[in-house]
Amino acid sequence: MSPLDPDYLRSMPLINRRTALLGAASVAATAVLGVSSAHAEISITVDRGSFQPMPIAITDFGGADPNLGAQISAVITNNLKRSGVFAPIDKKAFVEKAASMDAAPQFDSWKVINAQALVTGRVIRDPSGRLKAEFRLWDVFAGQQLIGQQYFTDPNNWRRVAHIISDAIYVRLTGDKGFFDSRVVFVDETGPKDNRKKRLAIMDQDGANVRYLTRGDDLVVTPRFSPSSQEVTYMSFGNGDPRVYLLNIETGQREVVGNFPGMTFAPRFSPDGQKIVMSLSQGSSSNIFVMDLRSRTTTRLTDSTAIDTSPSLSPDGAQMVFESDRGGAPQIYLMSAGGGPAKRISFGEGRYSTPVWSPRGDYIAFTKQKGGTFAIGIMKPDGSGERILTEGFHNEGPTWAPNGRYLMFFRDAGGSGGAKVFMVDITGRVEVPVPSPGFASDPAWGPLLN
Repeated sequence: MSPLDPDYLRSMPLINRRTALLGAASVAATAVLGVSSAHAEISITVDRGSFQPMPIAITDFGGADPNLGAQISAVITNNLKRSGVFAPIDKKAFVEKAASMDAAPQFDSWKVINAQALVTGRVIRDPSGRLKAEFRLWDVFAGQQLIGQQYFTDPNNWRRVAHIISDAIYVRLTGDKGFFDSRVVFVDETGPKDNRKKRLAIMDQDGANVRYLTRGDDLVVTPRFSPSSQEVTYMSFGNGDPRVYLLNIETGQREVVGNFPGMTFAPRFSPDGQKIVMSLSQGSSSNIFVMDLRSRTTTRLTDSTAIDTSPSLSPDGAQMVFESDRGGAPQIYLMSAGGGPAKRISFGEGRYSTPVWSPRGDYIAFTKQKGGTFAIGIMKPDGSGERILTEGFHNEGPTWAPNGRYLMFFRDAGGSGGAKVFMVDITGRVEVPVPSPGFASDPAWGPLLN
């Protein structure tokens, strides 16, 4: 029986069950692979100089609720387009307006509009009321199915299903990890510029599903997402000195990380989420400390008369980058995660700050101030290969996507306006705004949910 025969497609076995949680709602996925991906030819290799986005056709998902199917398709289309890796084809150009989930597409109809990949899907409700979403990804020119999945979830969770499908497509065609099924914590800003109300908020990576985590009674800054759980650490300016808090996003439980003499700032999680590295100000200097969240023991890592701040640990937890003015101006330094001698790695013109290590371990992102402009850039851990991704009046606060291929940062254009969040890829080729209800700053990108 041919892999493209309708009866073969209908008889595909369900294998590799996995479950992902989003609060109390779950998304159960089963693979429905009919053709081994080892036989497929289509793939994407991203090259800065010559890369062209892949033309991909994404049909409206069929089923009993065509409006919901169109919404899911729209979220997938938006995700893939924003990545800069894909060029979704306008549906007005489709020759075959819809493709059945139970039969192979008419590949010639998709070749004529130059679609290299095709996504088809269906959304129905099962007898229990759960949403069942299915999709298939096709290699148009090879005439083969690359992957197929079906998902079961609460109907209110449909947007997350769209993100998971987007990740599956991205992973299969690029070979990289996905990043769409993730969330971003940020500081929501409202009110006049000289009296801003700042609340901690969370949103999907595309700006949807905004939810507020604090009420705005106290000023909040520098939220940082745990790389291993749905927890956030941040600073809050209430009565007295600012404090570092730990917040569980799902339960809402909040606790003070510790009370220290002087000001604590720039907290950030260790890769395993079990420790927090931060700066502690004492007089005119500040040094870096690490706290074990289980024992609450604190260890001092630097001992200088300079300002050492913004620590970030490597993915393997062995090394740490930080910002210091020990050489006269803010620069980036590297040292062992346990402390000891530090080596300067930034040597370009300007002042370097807010270093943060990529989850892949291959780059360190930073903010660079030179003259009247602020730039977001990346460099290798040894300081080589510096690349400016974007620059302008005021760009700051880079944060990595879970796959290490994209960054978010915030930009303040000056004047009477305010800050907004943007996403840029590591080539600098793709830069897109991230929608938010009002002004937004200090983004912190969290891990994949599934």
